[in-house]
Amino acid sequence: PQPRTGFLAIVGSFSVNAVAELHSRLLSEGLFRDFYELWPHKFNNKTNGVTPRRWLAMCNPGLRDLLNETIGPDWVRDLGQLARVTPLADDPAFRERFRAIKHANKEALAQLVARDCQVEFDPAALFDVQVKRIHEYKRQLLNLLHVIYLYNRIKHGDTADWTPRCVLIGGKAAPGYAMAKLIIKLINNVARVVNGDKATAGLLRLAFIPDYRVSVMEVIAPGTDLSEQISTAGKEASGTGNMKFMINGALTIGTLDGANVEMREEAGPENFFLFGLTVDDVHELYAKGYRPRDYIDRNAELAAVLGLIADGTFSHGDTGVFAPLVGNLTDHDHFLVLADYADYIRCQQEVSAAWQNTELWTRMSILNSARSGKFSSDRSIAEYCEDIWNVEQVTIDLKD
Repeated sequence: PQPRTGFLAIVGSFSVNAVAELHSRLLSEGLFRDFYELWPHKFNNKTNGVTPRRWLAMCNPGLRDLLNETIGPDWVRDLGQLARVTPLADDPAFRERFRAIKHANKEALAQLVARDCQVEFDPAALFDVQVKRIHEYKRQLLNLLHVIYLYNRIKHGDTADWTPRCVLIGGKAAPGYAMAKLIIKLINNVARVVNGDKATAGLLRLAFIPDYRVSVMEVIAPGTDLSEQISTAGKEASGTGNMKFMINGALTIGTLDGANVEMREEAGPENFFLFGLTVDDVHELYAKGYRPRDYIDRNAELAAVLGLIADGTFSHGDTGVFAPLVGNLTDHDHFLVLADYADYIRCQQEVSAAWQNTELWTRMSILNSARSGKFSSDRSIAEYCEDIWNVEQVTIDLKD
């Protein structure tokens, strides 16, 4: 028999916590249900957080200075004070200054992409970003299918009322994760074709950032307009990249997964681009039998997008390179990429429409940042100290 280390950890622990409210519910109702029913007092939730010192004050000095001038510097130690910025979302002068800071941050990000990817990003375009570990459940493929959908529209002359978009994807794959590495290859191959086609000039760009790391994220987070948090509902424990984007004023397109649920509650549903199946929908679809080919048969645009991958458009005519990836989607698709595809495209059209209303987008951006106070690591650590570790805060005098 094999030891079940997770079960042993629960037996030997006095406290068991998940890292987002949805994560806690799924563990207590699913994976660890028996233990929860036996010892409900052991289980609690501690939603993740990020440090405002690094992920706003240090990496976004323009916004830091604006906040200090507007509400004072104490927000650095009490991120909840950002809520005081909320009324200023309706102040045209504040919106203009906020927007200028974002534009400067986008110029810095464009320089990084030009240096590391040799791809030119126009700071006036929508910067659409997904940076995280490469994994099928995080669905970089869904993002990429949208890029190919946009490319196909351009090639067919369907560019009326177009929203220029620069898509940046980054992350690392585990050494033995062959499918993740194939996804990275496809991203780079699609980027080569899209960026090399004169028809896409001023309309669409795609880049894969190499060697994704903290120092790169310090440039990416402040310069992002749209944060892609599109994992299959129920698969993400929490995530913290989503919080780093939110605190810097990016808008989120996402599913009701992980901490997205709480971020949407804090920002307000009207300031979050929601799409996709819920956790209950996912379980129901799995239970009744998911047939990805049914979704292809009902959606000619999806069939065309998959056809472009299958026919070698992005692999110099070699139809075998990405055959394992296409076959996995059409025959298995465990993470429901195709099931969520149509709603994702619909939601991305909402994003494009919102981007064209500059004042609306800026207002939504300010409100996301102003309502990100819950997602501070200070709050998270304080809850651990009070509820689990039973330790008190110690003040350190740095004057000496």
